[in-house]
Amino acid sequence: MRFIPEEPQFTEGQSAERSVWEALRRTLPDDAVLAHSVQLRDGRAEHEIDILVLWPGVGMAAIEVKGGRISVENGQWLQSDRGGSHKIQSPVVQSQSSHHALKNWLGRQLGTPLTSRFAYMVAFPYTSVPKEWSMAGCPRTLVLDDRQCESPAELVRRVIETEGGGASPLATAFMERIERQLAGSLDGGTSAHVSPREDEDTQDHLTERQAVLLQATRSLTRVRFTGGAGSGKTWLAVEKARMLSKQGKRVGLFCYNKGLGQYLQDRVSSWRQAKPIFTGEFHEYVRQLGVPDGKGQDYFDIEMPRLLRELAGTMEPEQRLDAVIVDEAQDFAPLWWEALLACTANPDEGEVYAFMDDRQDVYQRWGGLTADLNHGPTATFVPIHIDENLRNTRKIAETFKPFAGEHFTPRGSTGLPVRRVHCSTEEALDVAGDCVDALIDEGWANNQIALLTTKERHPVHLDYFSRGATDEYWREFHAGEAEFYGHVLGFKGLERSVVVLCVNGFKDMARATEQLYVGLSRARSLLVVVGDSELLEEAGGRELKHSLSRAEAWDPLLDPDEAPAA
Repeated sequence: MRFIPEEPQFTEGQSAERSVWEALRRTLPDDAVLAHSVQLRDGRAEHEIDILVLWPGVGMAAIEVKGGRISVENGQWLQSDRGGSHKIQSPVVQSQSSHHALKNWLGRQLGTPLTSRFAYMVAFPYTSVPKEWSMAGCPRTLVLDDRQCESPAELVRRVIETEGGGASPLATAFMERIERQLAGSLDGGTSAHVSPREDEDTQDHLTERQAVLLQATRSLTRVRFTGGAGSGKTWLAVEKARMLSKQGKRVGLFCYNKGLGQYLQDRVSSWRQAKPIFTGEFHEYVRQLGVPDGKGQDYFDIEMPRLLRELAGTMEPEQRLDAVIVDEAQDFAPLWWEALLACTANPDEGEVYAFMDDRQDVYQRWGGLTADLNHGPTATFVPIHIDENLRNTRKIAETFKPFAGEHFTPRGSTGLPVRRVHCSTEEALDVAGDCVDALIDEGWANNQIALLTTKERHPVHLDYFSRGATDEYWREFHAGEAEFYGHVLGFKGLERSVVVLCVNGFKDMARATEQLYVGLSRARSLLVVVGDSELLEEAGGRELKHSLSRAEAWDPLLDPDEAPAA
């Protein structure tokens, strides 16, 4: 469900409006839109709709809300509260007037008369109104009383369908046009490469404000920072490493995958003062300590950590770590934790900080045990929840919100519409390449773009992999000199301004949801989703289907100058 504004600010005197708003929020379907305090001018007259409902496939309703106890005496409406009883204008007339004002305004803004069903209503959340009551100009059906305000959605639907003027249900496409007008989005006429830069500067500023979490938890020695995609966990992990290193502590900053490891190394390489003793992949740390290399998953998951524990028993005090920081900690095998803590000065009570998203356990090699917050390696850590999404625009964040948990809260700017390119799974790789070319033609710099696949690697990616040139591959990504071709599994914790998510199948449908979550959340300014709609719904569920229904259909081969008018 969408809201205008995203987070309405109800004043102390608007408890009645808040009550009705929350009831509608609970009972309306997910594809509805709720708007609060819609201000209108119709000629010289000013109007306000307390709550406006846009319901696709049904229609619209303008609701005037009155708190206190409402009564009518000899045609005069009265409102009673703690200060006593006073006369008020007919709330029905208010609702009717604002209803007409909105119809007139939308007709002017959209260039066509509003023909969708549109009703006006009143809501009295603290007043009981008898079923048989009515008065001239106000049939009982237009009134929601205290009992009906508890679950109002179906009653609103009934009023729209039976009392609303207009000949047709509200079409989704037309509703989206109305929504854009109500939201008042201002297009400053900037080119594609300017507005996203401002968005990303804002995202960086919001992320840096997260440092307050590190200050607030500085006396805690074992903390689990849990947050969704785009919450700034990697920034926090690096900042924590910087703070502890400046205190003279021997710090290890770890992760699992190579791309993120090189990113962390790049971040700390510019520090002029104290740096972590080690930064990068856990496996590289083990090799540096002298554990012999091996092959196979059993070696990495079981044998290697066993050998590291044995070696840890012989380490000198000056070799041991004072603090351990792990980014994308849900990817760490349970035995890695045990072996890594054995390398610390105080394995039982030393400083350990895990930054994780339990919903991004895309590797799933250990039965989800590391991401198990009740029995896993970090279960005893103090939990700190990071619920705000800061690294994506709201339009991107809303796309993957169904995967991110109920407390996930987008905080970024609105941003550009998500683009949707429908094609068969077999065509997805070629079509995604067309998207990259079209984006560059639009003015996006090639080094702003990443193309991520969900199954087979892109040929450019495959070439590096087949040559064994993974170090060169990631160095080129971090140098930021060209477009990037990768796989969602290797792009965790990383980001680019534009991501073309090429859904070219899944090797394991059981892991598809987590892979989509990662892929959808890697773009900061523009997300393009390429692939078959049925496969996307199978992998991501009806919630993803609904999210993508709001995306902008795009044909990368169509000349923008020849595109039909919206």
